[in-house]
Amino acid sequence: METIATNGRLLEVGSDIFVGTYDIDFAGHVSNIVYLRWFEALRLQIFDKYYPLEELMDDGFLPIISAHYVEYKRAVNLFDKPTGHMWIDSIQGVRVKFKGEIRVGSELATYAEHTGIFVAKSTMKPVKIPQKIMTLLKKDGWTR
Repeated sequence: METIATNGRLLEVGSDIFVGTYDIDFAGHVSNIVYLRWFEALRLQIFDKYYPLEELMDDGFLPIISAHYVEYKRAVNLFDKPTGHMWIDSIQGVRVKFKGEIRVGSELATYAEHTGIFVAKSTMKPVKIPQKIMTLLKKDGWTR
């Protein structure tokens, strides 16, 4: 199966992240599980911006995450002001690889890769990447 790199950070989104007291674990820094929530929020921002989840689901597609990889480089603490970014990095068959990062200032705190697929709402079986997403990728500079 051929892997197609997207030639950059396509459909990238980014935002400031608020660190609340409820995000802090007993060691005094952001709990590992919170990063998954932050990355999921960033992935959903991609859908909000480019193909709203309600529209995607009305079109018969469900986005599913099949794998997570998270690398913690530096602890994020209560009064830090992190920013997060996520983008589509590559496509392999029916799989889409999202990459993301959380930075505090210019320092990389956390890196993530999320592999996702789309399933048909009617059959719950994997389907090709929706044409609307492929069209958006091409507009954003993706080449085969």
